[in-house]
Amino acid sequence: MKLGVFTPVFVNRSLDQVVAKLRSLSGISAIEFATGGWPGRDHVEVDALLASPHKLDDFGSQIRDAGLTISALSCHGNPVHPNRATAREHDEAFRKSVKLAEKLNVPVVVTFSGCPGDSDGAKCPNWITAPWPPEFLETLEWQWDKKVIPYWQEAGPFAADHGIKIALEPHPGFVVYNVETALRLREAAGKSVGVNFDPSHLFWQSIDPIAAVRVLEGAIFHVHAKDTQIYSANLPRTGVLDTKPYTQERERSWIFRTCGYGHGAEWWGELISTLRMFGYDYVLSIEHEDSLLSPEEGLTKAANFLNNIVIREQPTAAWWT
Repeated sequence: MKLGVFTPVFVNRSLDQVVAKLRSLSGISAIEFATGGWPGRDHVEVDALLASPHKLDDFGSQIRDAGLTISALSCHGNPVHPNRATAREHDEAFRKSVKLAEKLNVPVVVTFSGCPGDSDGAKCPNWITAPWPPEFLETLEWQWDKKVIPYWQEAGPFAADHGIKIALEPHPGFVVYNVETALRLREAAGKSVGVNFDPSHLFWQSIDPIAAVRVLEGAIFHVHAKDTQIYSANLPRTGVLDTKPYTQERERSWIFRTCGYGHGAEWWGELISTLRMFGYDYVLSIEHEDSLLSPEEGLTKAANFLNNIVIREQPTAAWWT
């Protein structure tokens, strides 16, 4: 298993600076590039790389010469957004990311499932989380049957034709937000559609991430290393569906944390072991979204913390086998 970093933590830094920073961090050998959608694409000139084999070779060489591999291209967006311009922009970012991943020999593209509105005339997405009043369920099934499943039934084979796996990140606000919805879409769209597993999004839904790994066996294509801290003192007032800004840490019921600040080494060791046990032996990509730590300190602490836990070597036959 490898340890990597997701590039939005390096906003306003050049690619040369990003590479230099990663080389200075012990144990980091992979990089996950943002290539569109909400994370932007600060470090990858997608159109230029697709158009120029020379630039593509130079880009790949820079990463390889630094001793790094690219774990995934990530274009977190909403390709079924009711605003057609937004949907078109995010769909285009996804398709360009798939084509670029193929050229770079990167096996995975990470994104969101998206969330439609409640009708063809809607202006904003409508994330439905309750079965009543009855129009909620009617709308939810319309979203799945008319928007989400048709899109991914076409997008899944598109990626597969380019040799790419799609890792949808379950995230509240989108139709795929937990294990059940991820597996539902995978069943409908095909085996080229799987999961970018981020435990931080499961913790605050009261989902045990380690148990979720077992249920998702074979469907996890990429993993984000990010933690969540629950503030039980605020839960009686807010519950887990807390819409206050992440920077209002004192008032929230939970916030995203750097690895180790929500759960300790024992928990992370068990997660990593369970991932390997159920077939995942690829990359843990650190994603910094901790509002209590600077990007520099958060990344460094996460790398140092995970470097002593990640399992890098394949097991050999023991004397008792």
